[in-house]
Amino acid sequence: MSIDDIEEMGPIDYLLVEWPGRQPKGEVAPFLIDLVDRGLIRILDLAFLSKDEEGNVTFLDIESVGGEVVELAVFAGASSDLLDEEDRTAAGDVLEPGTSAALLVFENAWAGPFASAVRRSGGQLVAGGRIPIQAMIAALDAAETV
Repeated sequence: MSIDDIEEMGPIDYLLVEWPGRQPKGEVAPFLIDLVDRGLIRILDLAFLSKDEEGNVTFLDIESVGGEVVELAVFAGASSDLLDEEDRTAAGDVLEPGTSAALLVFENAWAGPFASAVRRSGGQLVAGGRIPIQAMIAALDAAETV
């Protein structure tokens, strides 16, 4: 990837999604594939891990997970090397025992043209964040009771 390619990129986010037991079972894969197919996101890294009841973390390759969720095979080899051993260890540390997880690093490709224009104009992101849906629901509930 060249500097010019990076200049055209949108914001990069990561997600760590945890499931009880040996999940995912495939419910999420079609939605992730759809986001990629529509050009909304670009997968930079995708890693799978599990944590047993004793707290031991195992990193799984996509081929082993793909056996259960065939659709995920399209992401085999998705690695930008942004995730290092420290990142994987930190992800394992926050998991509850008896769970499995997907660690996803992705570009918000839909925002690339806007982000590129901001950079070219001399602008820079100085703050950002996410509002959890639970906070939105709580705010709506609070507004209804007023």
